[in-house]
Amino acid sequence: MEAGELDRRLGATWSTPPGLWGALSTVDHKIIGRRYIVTAFVFLALGGVLSLLMRLQLAQPEARFIGPDRYNQIFTMHGSNMMFLFAVPVMQAMAIYLVPLMVGTRHIAFPRLNAFSYWMYLAGGLLLWIAFAVDTGPDVGWFAYVPLSGPQYAAGKRADIWAQMITFTEVSALAIAVEIVVTVFKQRAPGMSLDRIPLFVWSMLVTSFLVILAMPAIMIASTSLILDRLVGTHFFNPAEGGDVLLWQHLFWFFGHPEVYIIFLPAVGMVSSIVATFTQRPVFGYLAMVMALIATGVLAFGLWVHHMFVAGLPRLGESFFTASSMAIAVPAGLQIFCWLATIWAGRPIFKAPFLFVIGFIVVFVIGGLTGVMVASVPFDTQVHDTYFVVAHFHYVLVGGAVFPLLGAVYYWFPKLTGRMMSESLGRWSFGLIFSGFNLTFFPMHILGLQGMPRRIYTYQPEMPWAGLNMFISLSGIILAAGFLLFFIDAIRSARSGPIAPANPWGASTLEWATSSPPPSYNFARLPVVESLEPLSDRADPLGFVEGLHTDRREVLITSVVEARAEARESSVGNSIWPLLAALATSAMLIWSIFTPWAVVWGSIPIAIALIGWFWPKGDPEDES
Repeated sequence: MEAGELDRRLGATWSTPPGLWGALSTVDHKIIGRRYIVTAFVFLALGGVLSLLMRLQLAQPEARFIGPDRYNQIFTMHGSNMMFLFAVPVMQAMAIYLVPLMVGTRHIAFPRLNAFSYWMYLAGGLLLWIAFAVDTGPDVGWFAYVPLSGPQYAAGKRADIWAQMITFTEVSALAIAVEIVVTVFKQRAPGMSLDRIPLFVWSMLVTSFLVILAMPAIMIASTSLILDRLVGTHFFNPAEGGDVLLWQHLFWFFGHPEVYIIFLPAVGMVSSIVATFTQRPVFGYLAMVMALIATGVLAFGLWVHHMFVAGLPRLGESFFTASSMAIAVPAGLQIFCWLATIWAGRPIFKAPFLFVIGFIVVFVIGGLTGVMVASVPFDTQVHDTYFVVAHFHYVLVGGAVFPLLGAVYYWFPKLTGRMMSESLGRWSFGLIFSGFNLTFFPMHILGLQGMPRRIYTYQPEMPWAGLNMFISLSGIILAAGFLLFFIDAIRSARSGPIAPANPWGASTLEWATSSPPPSYNFARLPVVESLEPLSDRADPLGFVEGLHTDRREVLITSVVEARAEARESSVGNSIWPLLAALATSAMLIWSIFTPWAVVWGSIPIAIALIGWFWPKGDPEDES
């Protein structure tokens, strides 16, 4: 079949209808991925505004810019927003868009579940921010320790809204994790055996397993909290046989792996950028994969280092100190592999690569302070001080945000079909890198001087005023860098230079199709013969024939060798995921006010699910 006729037929089969109906019913993973990314960056901007408000309040002693009640809401919103509405979702959003392209398939697995996950995520975010706008925002910290978040000390609905927001975002995250695992294992292009999977895909695969194993813990914790508050159970009430430390164990069993849920995708992003801008494969592919898996395993063995001051047995403290320090080994191995690649390659210092350099510097500092707080005596001294604030911002911003910004510059042509500005990218990097270090490095000193975290003001006689003013002014530089980034992204998406299919000369499959990709991703599914499919061949890629063009089909391959096994139908656009998300959201929000919402709210959910799964008489899958 001629290429033009093939494109026309596939476009008619896979495209999203125009207009509002198409926007609400689409299951195209690229459209949903872009929505996720844009929404997550909107939440990043909102969270950034909250951090500036906190810095204005703390710039001077005894300031009256924000009262204590509103300040508690603001720092709770900042942490919850950044962790649950930005950091984790944006990493998964990048995977939703990129993984199907990188493994050479036409669609993500479970596309309707993918659409459902976005609507649930959006509803959870709106719940949190609308509550904050009407002065009912949560005020118990993003960790919501009991008993302070329990019925005895947290009257009203603020803690309930926080707990239910967790349910929204975790349902969304778990759905995406399942989609990624199945897509990677069963929909890879023929020939893409396990040792030919791109490192970004490996990173998202390990991350997805972390999500599946860790996030149920926080869902159990938040649901138990809701039950204690609304139904009168006693999971965390010691007077009735409960245990407040149970909350900390459940929360941090999720909370520390969450750091790696955010960090591991960044490892994949950095590896992709380093390979492209040094013009050589990443040094030590097998070692990188092993380090990813080791980090994922070790991530579950160190949650107790957040509880060193909670009064745990000495033997437990020793074990978790050792495991906390041990995780520096795979992280150090990854840093070594990147440095070796840069050393042996021919680096091109464009904006994406500059953010990677910034990441390495900032993350190494965060890693070193991480080894420090892994020690029980040191952690006891700096616990709940600004030293810890500085440490986790170096780890999370250095480990995730710098690579993410570099990834946006790198994959922006694939996302939008246009290029971002190189000069604005350099300015943005310079402002963000300098503003970040000037803002957060002095917090180490504040912490060593004893300034507690989460306080809304301090006395003039404390020796903290000068550094706090300096940090607040530096925060403006950091904010200016992000503002420049947003301006560049919005301007470039509308009027940036048109991007070719592969503007950077990269070697992975997402660059084998046009920018942006068509609705069907690839007119002919590629066949992979090496780890660098676009670099190791002088002639065009081989391709697969035989899939239908008049109905949606994906190719199913074997787990290890990616050998073609079957053709499988892929569902079309549907409004039912949106309706199911609306019904579920209504039930979850209603349940904050009455337990009967679970009973009556299940009826519309059941109707939506019946419509979702109602058989349409599609032809059976063919081997």
